[in-house]
Amino acid sequence: MRRDIADIDSGREAEDQRPYLEEGRRLVESREKELGRKLTCCVVTFGCQMNARDSEKLLGVLLQMGFEDKGEDENADFVVYNTCTVRDHANQRVYGRLGTLHGYKRRNPDMKIALCGCMMQEEAVIEKIRKSYRFVDLLFGTHNLYTFPRLVCDMLQSNRMIISVWKQEKGIVEELPVSRKYPFKSGVNIMFGCNNFCSYCIVPYVRGRERSRNAKDIIREVERLASEGVKEVMLLGQNVNSYGNDLDGEMNFPSLLREVEKVDGIERIRFMSSHPKDLSDELIDVMAGSTKICRHLHLALQSGSDRILKAMNRHYTKEDYLLLTRKLREKIPDLALTTDIIVGFPGEELSDVEETIDVIRKAEFENAFTFIYSIRTGTPAAKMEQVDEKTAKKHFDMVLSEVQQSARNRAGRYEGEVMEALVEEVNEHDSSLLTGRLSNNTIVHFPGDPSLIGQILPIRLAECRGFYYVGKKV
Repeated sequence: MRRDIADIDSGREAEDQRPYLEEGRRLVESREKELGRKLTCCVVTFGCQMNARDSEKLLGVLLQMGFEDKGEDENADFVVYNTCTVRDHANQRVYGRLGTLHGYKRRNPDMKIALCGCMMQEEAVIEKIRKSYRFVDLLFGTHNLYTFPRLVCDMLQSNRMIISVWKQEKGIVEELPVSRKYPFKSGVNIMFGCNNFCSYCIVPYVRGRERSRNAKDIIREVERLASEGVKEVMLLGQNVNSYGNDLDGEMNFPSLLREVEKVDGIERIRFMSSHPKDLSDELIDVMAGSTKICRHLHLALQSGSDRILKAMNRHYTKEDYLLLTRKLREKIPDLALTTDIIVGFPGEELSDVEETIDVIRKAEFENAFTFIYSIRTGTPAAKMEQVDEKTAKKHFDMVLSEVQQSARNRAGRYEGEVMEALVEEVNEHDSSLLTGRLSNNTIVHFPGDPSLIGQILPIRLAECRGFYYVGKKV
């Protein structure tokens, strides 16, 4: 396991990987001649939008090496699991899938298996895989994803498990091939890591400290995407609101948004994720005055109790959060506000849950991702007195009921109106329908031809059916 590395030069490191792309292609071609067929691959993503973006890079590398995208892992020659570890459930899902994958590998002993992502930054996970999942061929972490071309070459020429996990982050390298899921929209990484150290969260330990990308590099990437036909970009980071804090005042997040908005061809801008403690009045003003920034903000609450928020190390109070929502509603009346809520955090009592429910009612969320607290070994909260499972489930049901009521209250308010939707795909349940996404992130289904995919169209929202609309192209 590699521990000590020098600071890296992004451009040089990207160039250093290019010979491995060519070597990988030669190795793949040689194996294909032996088999008399194409080699196939599959990249499976667990977790957040940043993981999804990383998976596009992984797939881009493999396609450039000559693999064909299989899309499913059962019969692929090379399977990559890009893992998440934000909750224990995410880890257990990976272990479960590995058990199934082992059966596939018994049928095809030449299958190669790689694991990467946040889960691989945990030493206990690495040891468990080394002992119990010895059929895995390659393990690598979040900090050295850009070395994937070299690692693939090493793996293709080796019969042993290769482990390459760097303990510390040392730089940002983005100049790798990318295979985007959608030709008309794309994620753009603007920063990596997190400095907040919420007491329940393992992300700072596995993703490292905050590192902002150079603004000029970000804008160049957005310009390139626009030239390739991308209409919508999502700026990605663990906490985009703190972008630029490590750039000596060069640029903050609102300023970056202004620059991205200037790029011709980009019609929509989204961003994830936002921490309430860093959401400034300047950012709200930029959003309110923008014609491109989408009318949707995901702003994690986690709890409405000041006592629990302090224990979580969130650095804001219930009233701070509600003040933000009032400002947002006042300046951006058509904003859709969604959130995350954790129930059953150590020490939580009924009175704390009632405070959370009070925020849900006052903030009027369109939706909320609600979770029962999950212990993450190595975090401060893991050492706190835990809430018993029965009580946590009871409190969870109370909160979920309130979230659903808030969503119902907000749903349908645009019924009959005409709004623009980015057409994303053919409806998976009815091929006569297309599925589009409104600026506020709401889904709408409407009749149309697949040739319309990728276009932004005016749609009359005829009927609200809970969390989505049925409409008709105007």
